[in-house]
Amino acid sequence: MPNIDAIKKYKNIHMLGIGGVSMSGIAAILKNWGFIVTGSDCNQSETTNKLHELGIKVTIGHNLENVRNSDIVVYSAAIKQDDPEMLEAKKLNIPTIERADFLGELTRCYQDTICISGTHGKTTTTSMVSLCFLEALKDPSIQVGAFLKQINGNYKVGNSEHFIIEACEYVESFLKFTPKVEIILNIDNDHLDYFKTFENIKNAFIKYVKLLPDNGLLILNGDDVNCLELQNYTKAKSITYGIENEKVNFSAKNIIFNKNGFAKFDVYHNNEFLDTIELSVPGTHNVLNALATISLCIEYGINMVDIKIALSKFTGAHRRFEYKGKIDKKASVYDDYGHHPTEILATYNSLKNKQYNQSWVVFQPHTYSRTKNLLNDFAKALNHFDHIVILDIYAAREKNTYGITSKDLVEKIKFLGKDAKYISDFEECAKFVKNNIKQDDIVITLGAGTVTEIGPMLIK
Repeated sequence: MPNIDAIKKYKNIHMLGIGGVSMSGIAAILKNWGFIVTGSDCNQSETTNKLHELGIKVTIGHNLENVRNSDIVVYSAAIKQDDPEMLEAKKLNIPTIERADFLGELTRCYQDTICISGTHGKTTTTSMVSLCFLEALKDPSIQVGAFLKQINGNYKVGNSEHFIIEACEYVESFLKFTPKVEIILNIDNDHLDYFKTFENIKNAFIKYVKLLPDNGLLILNGDDVNCLELQNYTKAKSITYGIENEKVNFSAKNIIFNKNGFAKFDVYHNNEFLDTIELSVPGTHNVLNALATISLCIEYGINMVDIKIALSKFTGAHRRFEYKGKIDKKASVYDDYGHHPTEILATYNSLKNKQYNQSWVVFQPHTYSRTKNLLNDFAKALNHFDHIVILDIYAAREKNTYGITSKDLVEKIKFLGKDAKYISDFEECAKFVKNNIKQDDIVITLGAGTVTEIGPMLIK
């Protein structure tokens, strides 16, 4: 059992935005540890229903009574400071703490917090690591950024000292954690609304690596030069993995793909053959995610039999190249969370290992700042698809002070010599795709916003 002495003083904990991916996981862990947990959220969801089943009182809307009865209020980044429940807590001098800070407190309750970070692939790799630990009966606690069917949700409460979590670099929230182990998958140009420059992103990762204790462990992508530099900033043991770099500890050789685009490859450890792995998720990027997982698990003494079984069982996290169904027995529909040019390219590369007629992408840009900063890169990445449909930009946390629209992206794609269509209405978009697809085409809905609603409209 983790040591919860540091947070025992908060018997009643109220959570604002409790339906969020990370918040709901924290709520379940606290409830399991015997705390009285209440929460509120502006939307009812599958997650809030599940929390309700656990015996957590969730209000849709506001509940000042729950605030008054609490010893501390935990709030997600989406909650504004003038939120009625925040104002009530301040009025009554009840301490408030942001989600990442509180999750940092939880990481200190465990002796072995394993943080998975990087710009892309966090959810998938966290899922892979989690399944390996479960297969090896290590009973970890888990917090992952998407629904994982093997744990029937996005979190699991275990009774060991292992806490496996996704550690996000946005607003440097991963600096609040106390990791024993860090996997760093890649460092890419993202969240420039916050970081402004790539140098600032790299510096955040340097600060993050410095959090490791001397007896900790750092696992790095040896194909990413920015990752490799990080071993200079810690005394912790570092292990590298890669496909292209010959000088890594763990490498994948003889990679072949089946008709679904799933890879089979040989794993080498310090140039000695270890075993052959078969994945049930597509793409070369998932070979790298699997190598990161294997590097960690070998260090924990998990045997290759358990690793192989766990990796073959992993068919993808929710919204990661997720198969949704067929349109009129003609075309297959997939849904993916990719919202950065590197992720779009990885999705396309996964696609091209499959057998199909022509490819369709329905893309919803995510945030004005990202669309503006990476406009050329988005156009180049999308240009690989045969048919391109662009929806309106999903604002998320932003106002459009950037003078950018989806039409600018369409123009940029056309300038590169590929036709693209701007459609703002979802019904109209679904109708257009349905009327124009051919036998054995593949359609992929892409983005981190509401684009996921298009798939079901196409299939029904």
